[in-house]
Amino acid sequence: MMAALVAIENALCRIGRHQVMRIQEYRIEQGQHWCLFGPNGSGKSLLANLVAGKRIESGKYVRYAEGFDVRRDLHIVSFEEQQKLWRRDNRLDISEYSEDAQDAGTLVDELIRSARGAAHHDQVLLDQLITELDIGQIANKGIRFLSSGQIRKVLIARALYAYHPKSAQLLILDDPLESIDIDSQERIRKSIEKFLHSGFSSIQLSRRQADILPGVTHLAVMNNLSIADQGNRNKVETGKAFNAVLDQHPAIPNKLPVNSIKANIDGVDRNSPLIELNRINASYGELQVLTDFSWTMEPDQHVLIEGTNGCGKSTLLSLIDGENHKAYGQDVTLFGIKRGSGETVWDIKARFGVVSNELHNKYIKGWKVLDVVVSGFFDSVGLYDDSGTQEIAVARDWLITLGISALDNHFYHEISFGQQRLVLLARAMVKQPKILVLDEPCVGLDDYHRILILGVLDKIAEQTETRLIYVSHVKDEKPRCINRRLSFEAASTGGFKVSEYPA
Repeated sequence: MMAALVAIENALCRIGRHQVMRIQEYRIEQGQHWCLFGPNGSGKSLLANLVAGKRIESGKYVRYAEGFDVRRDLHIVSFEEQQKLWRRDNRLDISEYSEDAQDAGTLVDELIRSARGAAHHDQVLLDQLITELDIGQIANKGIRFLSSGQIRKVLIARALYAYHPKSAQLLILDDPLESIDIDSQERIRKSIEKFLHSGFSSIQLSRRQADILPGVTHLAVMNNLSIADQGNRNKVETGKAFNAVLDQHPAIPNKLPVNSIKANIDGVDRNSPLIELNRINASYGELQVLTDFSWTMEPDQHVLIEGTNGCGKSTLLSLIDGENHKAYGQDVTLFGIKRGSGETVWDIKARFGVVSNELHNKYIKGWKVLDVVVSGFFDSVGLYDDSGTQEIAVARDWLITLGISALDNHFYHEISFGQQRLVLLARAMVKQPKILVLDEPCVGLDDYHRILILGVLDKIAEQTETRLIYVSHVKDEKPRCINRRLSFEAASTGGFKVSEYPA
């Protein structure tokens, strides 16, 4: 047996007060490319963090090959890494003190270069990665201004740029194709594939069989916070444990919770347009995102918004739901009321429910799951108002509907990323919003939970007065109720134009 690059034996890792991961044995040998495969909450991220030396237990249970330095030789691409970088850059933002009220923060080029010391800079490799991953147009842009998909490509470029053939390297990729448009997914696959044959060892975390990278040589199937099967990829893919994960199918609830608390539709004419945008413009510095954009959302519509990473989808959503100040002074009418007519941002928010990466990033530590859901009544991050028994009852009903009622007393930051996504959907629906804005709601979810969410969204469209605005990069990943489509398409003059179609 070869000397292991990483070896774990008889490991026990406690997750909060409720659960323990048990790993009897797991080894990564140099040149192997592993996939940790399993559903949400199965322990993939926990095991990856144990390997990466990010757990207190790492020092007790993890052994590395002689000369392997975790800080130098291990590189991570994950949503948690994205969140950490965003939080750090926002914390260091000095735009309010600068003369032009702008602070670009950490630039893309700087972030990629940081993977190596200045003495080891490789301009040829850097240029190659920027071209292959198509990030040249954002190389001098601050990472806080990137879309989720764009920063994911930048983190992949940083991790691959760190590669050095003279030392053993381990790359951890947590669902690297999530939040990525279809064209960029193919670019990422090809770029990573080159490095899987260049001396790297790697671990990919995957919730979906279709996302397992072609270069993966070994599989470890995770379930219930342990490894159910592991070994050669071809052998494991035909085994019981792997196929047991694929065979899980959710039961879509027949009836959604009946909210006894009055819905937020006061003063809304049920026959008038929900949203009217007339010749809207939005830009960030020299980047023009929307130009003379007009659109009307009718009361019977459920809308899909699609387009490549960074085209302006999230900007459009923020103009609509009150998050973006650039809507003021422009011709925006929501629910029959023109913006700037004396309404407050809270009046606007009261009629919207939101599930997004940005909201996901705002909840860090200290909030229990039930508190996060109840906070949806108050449009707050966390619970600052005294909630009554009615609000708590409605919140519990939604947790039951989404199959996560057992998590109500868990801390939000201790549950898996996919489970957090379900909590945010419950948070958005407790107040019966007039419009539910879903910015890539299935990001981070396994197939089981994707089917569940899409099924629940169809029930929402069928049984409530809530209308959907749904953003997705994944082909055919949308609720059946969608009947209208807004598509951001490349314009011949540069940038993007927005076209509208029947769904």
